[in-house]
Amino acid sequence: MGRWFTQKKTWGAAFLVVILFFVVGAGVATRALARGEEYETLKIFTEVLSLVQSNYVEEVDTKQLIYGAIQGMLRTLDPHTSFMPPDVYKEMQMETEGEFGGIGVEVTFKDDQLTVVSPIEDTPAFRAGLKAGDQILKIDGEPTKNMSLMEAVKRMRGPRGTQVILTIMREGFQAPQDFVLARDIIKIKSVKYRLLPGNIGYVKIRSFHKNTAEELDEALFDLEEQQMTGLILDLRNNPGGLLNQAVEVADRFLAKEQLIVFTRGRMANQNMEFKSHEEGSHLSLPMVVLVNAGSASASEIVAGALQDLGRAVILGVPTFGKGSVQTIIPLSDGSGLRLTTARYYTPKGRLIQGKGIIPDIIVEETAPPKTDKPSSPRHVLREKDLENSLDREKDGENAEPLPQQDEELASDYQLQRAVDLLKGWEIFRKTLPLAKAG
Repeated sequence: MGRWFTQKKTWGAAFLVVILFFVVGAGVATRALARGEEYETLKIFTEVLSLVQSNYVEEVDTKQLIYGAIQGMLRTLDPHTSFMPPDVYKEMQMETEGEFGGIGVEVTFKDDQLTVVSPIEDTPAFRAGLKAGDQILKIDGEPTKNMSLMEAVKRMRGPRGTQVILTIMREGFQAPQDFVLARDIIKIKSVKYRLLPGNIGYVKIRSFHKNTAEELDEALFDLEEQQMTGLILDLRNNPGGLLNQAVEVADRFLAKEQLIVFTRGRMANQNMEFKSHEEGSHLSLPMVVLVNAGSASASEIVAGALQDLGRAVILGVPTFGKGSVQTIIPLSDGSGLRLTTARYYTPKGRLIQGKGIIPDIIVEETAPPKTDKPSSPRHVLREKDLENSLDREKDGENAEPLPQQDEELASDYQLQRAVDLLKGWEIFRKTLPLAKAG
């Protein structure tokens, strides 16, 4: 009985080894077959390349053929994955430094059409009136339909003073219109700020480049010296930029060790978490964040984090929805690969890609039209109108001066609503302790 049991175990082990052999062998064979199919496809590519080199009607530049093949391959992926020839790669590095030659517009491909994400403020594109959502049909008469994203960017950039013509289609246009823009040196100062009436601080971040957090610190310090009581952080038409700067900006307003954003990709090294490092120095400041359809990428990370963590009220319209991570990989000949490697998620796990950030309070960019004609004001009798009334003031006597009008505030409906919200916040802060005491 014991011998039979031993033989049974031996045969069982042998059978298991045979199974493992077939399983492992099948896996190896499958991988080998897959590699064989890949090599066969590459063989076809080299055949086509050789035929073009030998038989095309004109002599060809082999390097340009290969670059074109790479661009075509990447075009089958998402619109943010692209190949950058050496000159384009160099320009991209300059852009993250905060200065480049061009028209100042962030673009992407949406529904296979080159589309404006947002114009950068105080640039030729902004002054010419380009808007988020504009479709760029042609650049200098050349259709953009089959261009790569980087090729389109390259065509729009150039020396200061030179012109570029963009053929634009916009909702409401009866036909495409040409916009003639003179290129300029785009020096992006990331942060601008001022104090609004009511001691409300206003900080606009135009994009996230290497000095953004440092510029923000300077702005906040100056505004606090001016006795700022609330803050409006304007991320409208902010196309994004460097991830580390978005994290640092959010860090300024959060307590220590709070999750700001996390990423998920196929590879383990793409699964990362970014948390606040130090106790933020602006934790008690009431805060409203302005966003619109031109707010993308890094600006969506900041808005999403502050919204999820209950740190700020988000006001405006839904953001662009660009929540994918691009890793820049330098290549051996000085070119570069911009490869989408992961997706961004807000602290609560919300996917940004394709969805965007939905504001807490939806406010359109323009005030709703008034449907009723204003009626003539009806005179109401008040105490001061009675003859010989006590403490009656003469017209203009002891009248308080009207507050100085802020022109930009007067023309910006979303900003007005943000100011109103913070003013109400301050009123409640002062009155609630009195209510509790009663």
